[in-house]
Amino acid sequence: MTNLIVPAFAKGFALSAGLIMAIGAQNMFVLRQGLKREHVWQVVLFCAAADAALIVAGVNGLGTILSAVPGLSVTLSLGGAAFLCWYGVTALRRAFSASTMVIDQHGTLTLGAALAGTAAFTFLNPHVYIDTVMLMGAVGTSLPAEQQFWFMIGGASASFAWFASMGFGARYLAPLFERPIAWRVLDVIIGAVMLALAASLLKSAFPN
Repeated sequence: MTNLIVPAFAKGFALSAGLIMAIGAQNMFVLRQGLKREHVWQVVLFCAAADAALIVAGVNGLGTILSAVPGLSVTLSLGGAAFLCWYGVTALRRAFSASTMVIDQHGTLTLGAALAGTAAFTFLNPHVYIDTVMLMGAVGTSLPAEQQFWFMIGGASASFAWFASMGFGARYLAPLFERPIAWRVLDVIIGAVMLALAASLLKSAFPN
């Protein structure tokens, strides 16, 4: 039994980790919440649970269904690009604001707002469906039935480990972010990444 479990778990863990570690809007948001030490557990658990649900859905055939829906990819790309543009501009405005920025006062969010932002970064990004539902789903469904469960557990474990390390590991950078200039630099980076991702989504929606 072990000779079936370990390879399937490892394959799911490695594939999920490889896909999720790329710099993206969701990772930036989790990092920022971790630096602020604000609703970190809730944000981490939401991201990990969402990934797990999407991986399970993909292995159970949702990817095939989504790929057959006409216009879905374009709709998701447009919605995601609009949201990322808004968030990117907001981050750049914060970066160049004259207000004093310190770690305890920098844009506090309520739990509801933090979870709403997390949901938007998660579900308005078409790449999350490509990575979790379609790619993870395609690999998972190619495995024997008795290995699929452990493949999904491996993928979900990698997601939780990554977001937990991002959210809770960020606190070790807190001394650096006691200086306002560090927040300005972070927000410039966040703004640039968000706008670049928005442009990428628009390019994928309208390749010609």
